[in-house]
Amino acid sequence: MPMAEKTDYEMMAANLLKAELKRKGVTYAQLVERLAAIGVDEKEVNIRNKLSRGKFTAAFLLQCLSAVGANTLRFD
Repeated sequence: MPMAEKTDYEMMAANLLKAELKRKGVTYAQLVERLAAIGVDEKEVNIRNKLSRGKFTAAFLLQCLSAVGANTLRFD
């Protein structure tokens, strides 16, 4: 089986994070506030761009998931 394109995984990560934000009812503006509370300085426009491009680090993904209180991940 061929390996999926890198962009497939980038979009999977972005979709996973978007879905978790939706599940938790957290807007990008609220995410900025929650990230600030854990010491992560991000602007709403930067978060929007990262999620639309699917270009962000695993550390950013974990920071966001931690900030919104996600305890489990679903890889459907």
